Amino acid sequence: MPYADVGDDISLFYTDDGGGDGPPLLLVHGWGTDSHQWSWHIDALVAAGRRVIAADLRGHGYSSVPETGNTPRMMAEDLSVLLDRLGVAQVVAVGHSMGGQVASILAVEHPDRVRALVALDPGYGMTADIAQGFPTMIEGLRGEHPHAAAEAIDEWCTNAATPAVIRRWHKRRLHGMPPHVLVQAFEAMFTAPDAIGVRPASDDYLARRRCPVLSIWADPRRANWEAGLLKVPKSKVVCWEGSSHRLHEERPAEFVQLVGGWLRSLRV
Repeated sequence: MPYADVGDDISLFYTDDGGGDGPPLLLVHGWGTDSHQWSWHIDALVAAGRRVIAADLRGHGYSSVPETGNTPRMMAEDLSVLLDRLGVAQVVAVGHSMGGQVASILAVEHPDRVRALVALDPGYGMTADIAQGFPTMIEGLRGEHPHAAAEAIDEWCTNAATPAVIRRWHKRRLHGMPPHVLVQAFEAMFTAPDAIGVRPASDDYLARRRCPVLSIWADPRRANWEAGLLKVPKSKVVCWEGSSHRLHEERPAEFVQLVGGWLRSLRV
């Protein structure tokens, strides 16, 4: 499997499958996991005639683990360089959780790169009542048992709809993560001065996206909130109420069908 040097001693592991005339799909995983998260979907997307690029973000999976800089903004810059290395001018960026934040940053900072954006229960739009718990979570990630703290954070990501194999898969991934990456990425998402994960910073930054957005949520309140931000024609918000944060893993066939139909409506 290939690796790409994206600068500053950072090498990204990625896979590149399938083909087609349209922009490739760039799949961006969430916090504390890696591109194996897309194993539920890649074959079906390729079978639908899509080229699919799936990378491990810095600090995650098989990619380089720097001591600093494990932030969504740096991850988005890495992906832009990766696309340069692959000779890919434009993609449909698909991001889950933290990956939804990374993909949105890529769309804002490199608007010519992103033809369309799919955000899956993305890691932004947190309200103040949720955000007040973040300092305690960060303290736990910095403490003596960071993986236990990460597992506790991850508990809100599942519910009765989540198969046991998905729970176990994510737990094992979290326990394999370098603790400093977990805390740096979490802080950068939600509490750092330039973080965009909490409102109103989310509103201001996401309003700068200039591509069509398909946003898929499990929470109807957050779905309604983002619907008010989407001004580009053919943008769409879908809510799979009853699903967990792992909604696309719980409903992979429905996810592939929904994304394919939306992209066809865009003639992508």
